[in-house]
Amino acid sequence: MMIRTILILLSLMATLPATDAYSRPFQDNERLKFKIRWGLIPAGEVTIEVQPCTMIDNLPADHFVLTARTYPVVDLIYKLEERIDSYVYPDTSRSLLYKKKQTGNSQRDIIVTFDWQQGFVQYSNFGQKDEPIKLLPGTIDPLSALYFIRQQDLSSEIAIKRPVTDGRKLVMGNASILGRERLTLYGKTYETIKLEPDMQDVQGVFTKSKDAKMTIWVTADDRKMLVKLKSKVVVGSFVAELVEDNYRQ
Repeated sequence: MMIRTILILLSLMATLPATDAYSRPFQDNERLKFKIRWGLIPAGEVTIEVQPCTMIDNLPADHFVLTARTYPVVDLIYKLEERIDSYVYPDTSRSLLYKKKQTGNSQRDIIVTFDWQQGFVQYSNFGQKDEPIKLLPGTIDPLSALYFIRQQDLSSEIAIKRPVTDGRKLVMGNASILGRERLTLYGKTYETIKLEPDMQDVQGVFTKSKDAKMTIWVTADDRKMLVKLKSKVVVGSFVAELVEDNYRQ
């Protein structure tokens, strides 16, 4: 549930305006590791990585990978191990392929294919296909949304819409810039930009929580790296904080 919430947040973060020129503030082999607390309980770890560029359907693609696992104390309640692979056109203007493999209490083997010639996205889980849904121009997947936001100009306070899909539903969202804040996490200090996504179109865990709220912090530099996420939802509150950045100088 916590990992799913993080990905929903990342999809909403893709609603900010695109820059005119493509810039890539991340490097191949970049690896960011986060620790998650559910209330006061250490709950799990999430790692997000940039893999070397590859080819998908004869098109060049950036390859992003998210892996997640819960700690043994949480495994007693809900065990989760997950890997997500996102393949997106190099300027992050559109997704090309999205895969999710999940084990533990819940089992999933999801493949989401993007047919830009026909204008549809196809979701399947263990080979069982849903009805295709129509794509909108510039649609991206929830994981690539994180890297999309890192390529945007966050000096503007204007929030616009951006289509995001996990293959089953396509949503539009908004995100507001709240200002700047200095954070110290695990002995490291960051100058950050604080943002709040609008969860109006988000379903699932948020539908029964009128006070659902999320806040995220990204570095106020050229990298715009996610360093902290705080969420209050129907299942409680959790915080994800950066503990390892292999490219930090």
